[in-house]
Amino acid sequence: MVRMSDLVRGIVRPSPASAAPATEAPPEPKAEEQPAVVATSRVSIASSEPAQPVVRLEAVMAPRRPAESTEPLEPLFTDLQRVLIEARERVDRPGFPWAKLEAVVERVITAVLASPDLVWVASAASAAAGADYVVLHQARACVLALRLGVDLGYERPRLLPLGLAAALFDVGLWQAPATLLERLDTLSGADLSAYHAHPRASAEIVQRWSPSDSRIVDAIADHHERELGQGFPRGLQGGAIAVDAKIIGLVDTYAALTVPPAPRPRLRPHEAIRDIVKTRNDQFPSPLIKALLSEISVFPPGTIVRLNTEEVGRVIAVNRNHPLRPQVEIVADGKGQRLAAPKVIDLSESPFLYITGPVGESSR
Repeated sequence: MVRMSDLVRGIVRPSPASAAPATEAPPEPKAEEQPAVVATSRVSIASSEPAQPVVRLEAVMAPRRPAESTEPLEPLFTDLQRVLIEARERVDRPGFPWAKLEAVVERVITAVLASPDLVWVASAASAAAGADYVVLHQARACVLALRLGVDLGYERPRLLPLGLAAALFDVGLWQAPATLLERLDTLSGADLSAYHAHPRASAEIVQRWSPSDSRIVDAIADHHERELGQGFPRGLQGGAIAVDAKIIGLVDTYAALTVPPAPRPRLRPHEAIRDIVKTRNDQFPSPLIKALLSEISVFPPGTIVRLNTEEVGRVIAVNRNHPLRPQVEIVADGKGQRLAAPKVIDLSESPFLYITGPVGESSR
């Protein structure tokens, strides 16, 4: 019999995603639940000017555009956080180093166009003791938002304002009480009002910094608006919410679930995805949910999983059109015996095989 701990040590390459106890996988968004959603590229926060529909979300799963990126990814993610620390120091002052932030966001764009590897770096990041949580949270959201923008077919020039907005969408929280994020589940009265006001406060700060693209401010102002009007601060619905704001709202939710501010408990990636999928069409359009599923996946590459046949394998690739049916390298048979030669199975082409759940190292 093969020990699972030996299997993990001998087979799995280091991965930001950790294995988790077996759990029921969330349902995939169905094709018929993915209508094209018309959204706006600009929604004024100061007036009621009509929105101009210019972007459709039907481009989800668009083919990748090749890009070259050989830059080390951990230092790149660190550089992004350093620029955001500089932004924090300018919250109460005019002027902002837009050129510096644009330069690092352009490097992030090159990286996410080339591969999903920076997504794994951002997903694995955690807040060190004493570190600024908002800085880390915005940096993670920036990387995830840009990768979703690629999935939605955004061309490189269109990715830049999305990335800038995603890097700055919560700057208003730097002016809130330090313990506000730690008490999100119990906020009431003035504290709850202050939290609900932070999207507008963030937008006003960035507006004072004179961004070159108005879409940056609009996306920041509306990132907590939701499809059925249950968001804040304006209660916008559907097509009145800019696509960039919807993308940022989704990655903000995922990032906060997987790396929340202390002392709130964190969810594993597959648990966060499960919670988000449960709300599809209520808070976020299905095409965006599917884009997130294709990037994060319930079972990211490197995860040790068990099939319904009791075989054990390692996820080696995600099928973008079938996120719950990845490619798996089988390393142990249904009796726990290690295979002499691993075999690769594409679950999208094997309708009678499916994953019952991830396998923890504690399994034997």
